[in-house]
Amino acid sequence: MGLFKRKKSRQEKAASSDKEAMTDAVDKNESTDALSAVADMPITEHLIELRRHLIKISVAVLVIFLALVGFSRELYNLLSDPLVAQLPANSTMIATDITSNFMAPIRLTVFVAAFFAMPYILYQIWSFVAPGLYKKEKKIAIPVLLSSIFLFYSGVAFAYFIVLKGVLKFFIMFAPQNVLPMTDIDSYLSFALKLFMVFGLTFEIPVVTLLLILTGIVSIQSLEDKRRYIIVGCFAVAAVVTPPDGVSMLMLAIPMWLLFELGLFLAKILIKEEPSAALAAKTASHKE
Repeated sequence: MGLFKRKKSRQEKAASSDKEAMTDAVDKNESTDALSAVADMPITEHLIELRRHLIKISVAVLVIFLALVGFSRELYNLLSDPLVAQLPANSTMIATDITSNFMAPIRLTVFVAAFFAMPYILYQIWSFVAPGLYKKEKKIAIPVLLSSIFLFYSGVAFAYFIVLKGVLKFFIMFAPQNVLPMTDIDSYLSFALKLFMVFGLTFEIPVVTLLLILTGIVSIQSLEDKRRYIIVGCFAVAAVVTPPDGVSMLMLAIPMWLLFELGLFLAKILIKEEPSAALAAKTASHKE
C-alpha cells in the first residue's frame, strides 16, 4: 500500500512538472511569436507607432499646460521665493529683456506641465517598447518604471527644498559689499531648471546600477573593486554639472555616492534570491 502511494505521488509530481514545462514552453512560444511579429513590422509602421505615442505625449503636456498657464505668474513666484528670501531688503529681481516678464513664466509652466505628465510620458514609452520584450523582462521593467518616477520626483524635491536654498545663500553671502544682488529672471529660471534636472537624473542612479548588474554588463564584484574610483567620479561629475561652489558640489556628490551604494545593495539582495531558489530546486530533486 505504501509503495502504491509512493508511485502515485511520483506520478503526480511528474505530471505537475510536465504541466509546468508545457506552460513555460507556451509562454516562451508566445513571447517568440510577439517578438517575431514586431521584427516583421516594416520600419514605416514602427515610425507610425512612434508618432502616435509622441502625439499622445504632446497632447497630454498641452492639456496640463493650458490648465496651468493662468497660474504662470504664481508658479514663478513660488520658484523665486527661495531667492527673494535671501536678497537684501532693498534688492529685487530684474528683467533685462522686454519679453522676459512674459516668457520666463511661460517657460516654467511648460516645464511644470512636463513634470506632472511624466508618469503618462513613461507609460507611453513603455507601451511602445513593451511588445518587443520577453515576459521576464516585462516583470522587471514595470517596477523599474515606477521606481524611476518616484526617484525623479524625489530628486527635484530635494533640489528645491534643500539644495536651492543653500546654494543661493552661499552665493549671496559672498557678494562684495559694494555689489547689490539683482538677478535676472531668465538667468535664475535657467539656473533653477538645470539644478532640478541634474538632481532628478542623479536620483536615477540606483535604477541604472541595478539594471547594469541584472543585464550582466557589470558584476557586483567589479563595482565593489572599483568603488574608490566611482566615488572620485561622483565628485568629478558634481564639480562639472553644478554651479562653481563647494556647497552644491557636495550636495550632489554625496547623494550620488549614497544612491550608488543603494543600487548595489538592492542588486545583492535580488541576486542572492536566484541561487537560493536554484539550490532549493536542486535539493528537492535529490530528495525525490
